[in-house]
Amino acid sequence: MRFEPTSLPEVILIEPRVHRDARGFFLESYHAQRFADGGISARFVQDNHSLSARGTLRGLHMQRHFAQGKLIRCTQGKIFDVAVDARPGSASFGRWVGETLSARNFRQLWVPPGFLHGFCVVSKTAQVEYKCTELYHPEDEIGVIWNDPAIGVRWPVAAPLLSAKDAALPRLSEIEPRLR
Repeated sequence: MRFEPTSLPEVILIEPRVHRDARGFFLESYHAQRFADGGISARFVQDNHSLSARGTLRGLHMQRHFAQGKLIRCTQGKIFDVAVDARPGSASFGRWVGETLSARNFRQLWVPPGFLHGFCVVSKTAQVEYKCTELYHPEDEIGVIWNDPAIGVRWPVAAPLLSAKDAALPRLSEIEPRLR
């Protein structure tokens, strides 16, 4: 396994070793000791799985008091996965990083607590699985609109399919006081 810090060093891209042969492939998607050696010593308590159609954008979400770290992987199709630093006082507050995760490249992205997370589907469909370090608390969820110009994420979709909740999210500047 290879662990590569991104331009936001706390967000880590993981490339597992894939063993391929005529039967298919095998890989370890998670190994506690290897992850700890790679800088991720999180304890995971919940796994989630979604199926989405092309153009779907989910995010940008996080929890405030029950902050979740997330280990994201795409098991079918391809997504553009994004993390935004929303830690008050951080030198990189409001900066984002994006990575392509797919069933073909096997990459995973570690999004630590304190970062907003979202992804958009660039294939016909995509299935995404992610491990969380904290249970989901709907009353604690907070989010930012996908196209906040102050963040400037360069999404690979101009008119995404959004849930009503995601379409009504505020800008980062509007929630910043609540993050403190």
